[in-house]
Amino acid sequence: MKQNLRYLVCTALLLNGLTMLVAPAYWFQHVPGVQETGPLNFHLVRDVGCAYLVTAMGLGWRAIKGKPGASAATLGAIFLLMHAGVHLWEVAVGICGWSRFLQDVPGVVVPGFLVLWLSRAGAKEAIHA
Repeated sequence: MKQNLRYLVCTALLLNGLTMLVAPAYWFQHVPGVQETGPLNFHLVRDVGCAYLVTAMGLGWRAIKGKPGASAATLGAIFLLMHAGVHLWEVAVGICGWSRFLQDVPGVVVPGFLVLWLSRAGAKEAIHA
């Protein structure tokens, strides 16, 4: 199950990153809450899309190569968790309220912890030479 979840989350991250890269206006219009953060900045959306693609590649590498890919997936998880940290910081300094943060939890916070969990090796996982 964990392996299938790696592929599923990898695909979701890949699709999000590709959409941000090739159709930033579409992404901006269709992701809930994004428009509340300010006007569309095409360059910024594409830059963050690249980070999502790299995160997807790291998790994909983990899924394909097993334990040797764990570090790559962990680095992707760090990006996602830092992204979540920025959202939390915005609450702490009063840029937005807790209701905004709680709306972001499913799409911003959960993926970070999920990818971190998926990056770690399972107890029954084979060690690759």
